Amino acid sequence: MLIRRKQTTSTLLMIRPAAFGYNPETAANNAFQQSEGAENTEAIQTQALAEFDAFVEKLREVGINVVVVEDTLDPLTPDAIFPNNWISFHSNGMVVTYPMFSPIRRHERRGDVFNILAKDFDIRNREDFSGNEAQNRFLEGTGSIVFDHLNRVAYACLSPRTDADLFEEFCEWADYEKVQFHATDASGQDIYHTNVMMAMGDDFVVICMDTIREEQEKAQLEYYFRETEKEIINISLQQMNKFVGNMLQVENHEGKTYLVMSEQAFKSLLPEQISHIERHTTILHSPLYTIEKYGGGSARCMIAEVFLPKKT
Repeated sequence: MLIRRKQTTSTLLMIRPAAFGYNPETAANNAFQQSEGAENTEAIQTQALAEFDAFVEKLREVGINVVVVEDTLDPLTPDAIFPNNWISFHSNGMVVTYPMFSPIRRHERRGDVFNILAKDFDIRNREDFSGNEAQNRFLEGTGSIVFDHLNRVAYACLSPRTDADLFEEFCEWADYEKVQFHATDASGQDIYHTNVMMAMGDDFVVICMDTIREEQEKAQLEYYFRETEKEIINISLQQMNKFVGNMLQVENHEGKTYLVMSEQAFKSLLPEQISHIERHTTILHSPLYTIEKYGGGSARCMIAEVFLPKKT
């Protein structure tokens, strides 16, 4: 069967949180999380729900199919709002589950998600990498890996959440060319996920090149972007800290594409950067301040793309 590769999809899986909040386990290597006020759990949950619902509504208003699954209180999963770290759905009918750094986050893996999607989509195979947690080897889905599906290239910045050997094994299994590198923030700490400093579009890439200190690794990235005809839209370290790198290009049911981001990220863009982006796609943004502050993730982290073939 011929599989047409696409970079964007019009179906997104999102998990509506039941107990969103600050997770000290993930804060160990996520410099984006903030703990100030984290004791106000009820207020944080209420505001996170409001942000989540408004975001989903904006996506649906432009014709994007959002499959919303309700989180559960048992087990307690404060980061369930970020499903892209534990699961990915591919155009060949494959569903992949991933090993995660935080023990509490491992409870996010839910079998009923498969059943919900199987009603409308053809799930042909499953591959489970989560057993690598026993060896402290982690690869957190499309947080760790930024895919260029059109050219079958997988990008990853190595960190405590992205194991080099496991990334290589994954790329060999999936038949993607691997491009790995090191990225650090202004204080020299490893960037915990690739998708907070890099977002891949059809014909562009938003990336914070200043996080990459090794000139050889920077040159390698520039080579791949040039060879795959991606316009580089460079962002600063300060913009990355406002989640400008945590974006995702999606499409609606008519094929019109959108670059989805938070309001904070949008307000941090320079006019010329907005102009560059709008040459390629339409910007869609929504306020996610509470989710960003306590979860350390933004718009892209909240979305698991569904590339599965639809049932006929």
